Amino acid sequence: MEYKIPLFLIPQPEDGYTVTSPLLPELVTEGDSLNEALENVQDTFAAVLELYQEMGRSLPENTQIPDAKGPMWLETVVSTS
Repeated sequence: MEYKIPLFLIPQPEDGYTVTSPLLPELVTEGDSLNEALENVQDTFAAVLELYQEMGRSLPENTQIPDAKGPMWLETVVSTS
């Protein structure tokens, strides 16, 4: 299943990033690099999804992508040299 969730990537003074979601307050993770932080989101989101299922809660509306083979909106950070 594919989902779309907004993420905040907060740079940390000691390097690395903390990742949170305004839509899912239980989703909090981090990583030493941007890539690592984003990779950790998958595991953390899976844990949040399991928690919601155990509690009988549904995810907020419009988080599930009904047709993952169709077009999707993505905003990302792109850096140049």
